[in-house]
Amino acid sequence: MIEKGVLIVLSGPSGVGKGTVRKELFQAENTGYEYSVSMTTRLPREGEVDGKDYFFKTREEFEALISQDKLLEYAEYVGNYYGTPVDYVRETLDNGKDVFLEIEVEGAKQVREKFPDGLFIFLAPPSLSELESRLVTRGTESDDVIKSRVEAARRELAMMNLYDYVVENDHVLNACERINAIVLAEHLKRERVEARYKKMLEVE
Repeated sequence: MIEKGVLIVLSGPSGVGKGTVRKELFQAENTGYEYSVSMTTRLPREGEVDGKDYFFKTREEFEALISQDKLLEYAEYVGNYYGTPVDYVRETLDNGKDVFLEIEVEGAKQVREKFPDGLFIFLAPPSLSELESRLVTRGTESDDVIKSRVEAARRELAMMNLYDYVVENDHVLNACERINAIVLAEHLKRERVEARYKKMLEVE
């Protein structure tokens, strides 16, 4: 009897360090997560690889996938689309593997509607000033874009009630340790393991 995998959704404000935390989690030798690569219409940042960090699509390509209902979720954020291919997620969960999504807050709302039994983790900054400092240090956006991202972060922080857990990204390794502990606890929930033990108790 294969225990269905857990859909782990990590999201939070832009600049909070979602990508950095995700990469650190996946560098661990004993990681059991399968990463679902998101799609986006934004341009690649320096060092990003198509098919590894994101699937980079044109706006026309992305909108075609929306019309074909091929996305688990999608959102338009600061002028660009972001989304998650649906088929890979369902197949991987059914095979007993945990699927890890790193997505924007608006996308997480859609996933919550389709996968209410998923594990939703909000990655929060230590403060808004620290978040702005990280965006400036990243050096990939103009001042106007940074300002719009900070304002979006204010709105997103107010939406953390949609999540099961909140992890503060004060330090990447600390955040990873907390996330791994949350996932382990999720696997040990009574409703996830009860069927296996009931089967054990069945009279042959």
